[in-house]
Amino acid sequence: MKSLLGVISASVLALSAQVAMADPIIDAVKSDNRSADAKARDEFRHPQQTLRFFGIEPDMTVVEISPGGGWYTDILAELLHDNGQLIAAHFYVDENSNDYYKKSRAAFEQKIADYPPYKNIKMSAFHPQHATDIAKAGSVDAVLTFRNVHNWYMGGGNEAIEASFKAFAKALKSGGMVGVVEHELPESVADEQMEKSGYMKKSVVVAAAEAAGLTLAEDSPVNHNPADNAQHPRGVWTLPPSLRLGEQDQQKYLAIGESNRMTLKFIKPE
Repeated sequence: MKSLLGVISASVLALSAQVAMADPIIDAVKSDNRSADAKARDEFRHPQQTLRFFGIEPDMTVVEISPGGGWYTDILAELLHDNGQLIAAHFYVDENSNDYYKKSRAAFEQKIADYPPYKNIKMSAFHPQHATDIAKAGSVDAVLTFRNVHNWYMGGGNEAIEASFKAFAKALKSGGMVGVVEHELPESVADEQMEKSGYMKKSVVVAAAEAAGLTLAEDSPVNHNPADNAQHPRGVWTLPPSLRLGEQDQQKYLAIGESNRMTLKFIKPE
């Protein structure tokens, strides 16, 4: 009897240890629902470390801004599928929108309809001027934006960035978090470089968020790339994965890797 009890006790302890060691973020990043090509970019995008820094938990309500084709969506959908809620604030489209935005949003809507891992995702729309109600006011735990700030800036300057952060703050619960990953321009470079390069100064991003009532809580180096000086002929798109120069100096830019990025955590005050 003692031997049997010992075996049972050992099994219970082993199971408890496995449960304790379970990591939903690691499981989501390693999911078979992600393609090999997507996983190959983990080296540069550091999704495990980034989501852990932002404090994303499986039971949260999270808005992903402008998810595009869904690189981060694949991870977030897996992470939040059972106990949380993912809201994809995709492109705002109307009769004046270009074909890229229309096709991208339509493809994402179709994926939600047809692809089981996406079936629990809700959709909304975001645009700094035309669509700022990304979720019910005061209802979400976190808003995440990955490499989008430069698009708002190039489309509307500081006013568009500030309007974006105000929309995020409105959707957040008190104490909620906005996580930002963005290509980083050195502070010593002229502001004009932000107009076309795809890189943004951290000071500009922080100022816009603070103007919207958010507080910078923490700044992580997790997505830093010291090999990138942000001075390239075609801006950030010179680097992989875009490689806009084609074969010209391709090995040079592949050696640099993807861009140097700021990773910022803002909090909506209680």
